[in-house]
Amino acid sequence: MRTRIKELRRERRLSQADLADAVGTTRQTITSIEVGRYTASLPLAHKIARYFGLTIEEVFDFSEIDEEL
Repeated sequence: MRTRIKELRRERRLSQADLADAVGTTRQTITSIEVGRYTASLPLAHKIARYFGLTIEEVFDFSEIDEEL
């Protein structure tokens, strides 16, 4: 799943570790989400979106999932 996390982090000059600390996860999890190796759980996706003041849909691209339905 594609996300805007990397872009949003860079705009705010945040490291992966900074974001991970803010949302209660590990830097490795943020890295895995950014490169598409891991899909965030709904609670984590919600925390990340809220951290940036956005909706989940504004951070995560669900078009691949929509195509499968």
